[in-house]
Amino acid sequence: MRRKKYRLAAIQMTSTADVEANLRWVEGQIDRAAEAGAKLVALPENFSWLRTEGDAVDFRTDLDGELVAQMGELAKRHRIHLLLGSIPERIPRSRRIYNTSVLLGPNGRQLAVYRKIHLFDIDIPGGVTLKESSNVKAGDQPVTVETDLGMLGLSICYDLRFPELYRRQALAGAQILFVPAAFTAYTGPPHWLPLLRARAIENQCWVVAPAQYGQHNETRRSHGETVVIDPWGTVTARKARGRGLLLAEIDLNRVTRVRRGLPCLEHTHRKLIG
Repeated sequence: MRRKKYRLAAIQMTSTADVEANLRWVEGQIDRAAEAGAKLVALPENFSWLRTEGDAVDFRTDLDGELVAQMGELAKRHRIHLLLGSIPERIPRSRRIYNTSVLLGPNGRQLAVYRKIHLFDIDIPGGVTLKESSNVKAGDQPVTVETDLGMLGLSICYDLRFPELYRRQALAGAQILFVPAAFTAYTGPPHWLPLLRARAIENQCWVVAPAQYGQHNETRRSHGETVVIDPWGTVTARKARGRGLLLAEIDLNRVTRVRRGLPCLEHTHRKLIG
């Protein structure tokens, strides 16, 4: 039976290249979230491992590997849905990886797998230079998944700048859009929250955005500001700084009320989005 109202937790953290330390800390936060009554816990992009820009990819895992199995045991132990914001998924016979988000159910099994479509290749004069495609292969399939906690749409970080992805998810029935991220400290202050609110408003969905925060290494720093936004565009929960949990109450009835009063999705010209 689908829950209409429930508590959700989004985790904000500062991942490094130390996989074991990252996972120990994450496990403690998941335990805390479950104790607080969260039915779904969402982790940020690169929660298990975040490399220095330019370094080789020296950690990768399989969907049936130890990392996902370990996270599955946590989901099963606490009887929660657990979103692995992104993991470095191994590609057979390739030096590159997929940047992959995995949704686990309360039985620990995989409910959905999304591979990041839009890769962060930028060179902003006086700002930041990153080339994700050097080590990452792009996915090509939008993902929505029906769960007991609603219809969920999956995405990762830079996807946020491409509204057509989220509109396709909304038209497929998505009620909650997840945007786990490691948004840069340079682009975050002007763009992060306005883009998240826009995705919520235009698709009349809840938006949940668990974020990386702070200094990861000598060359990389993330903006943070983990938020939960309702279908009207109101920020209902926010953690601007630091590591830790953000708890929020999700009400799927809010989606129904907003869409009934302002039926934008019904007015969409579907030919315009392919």
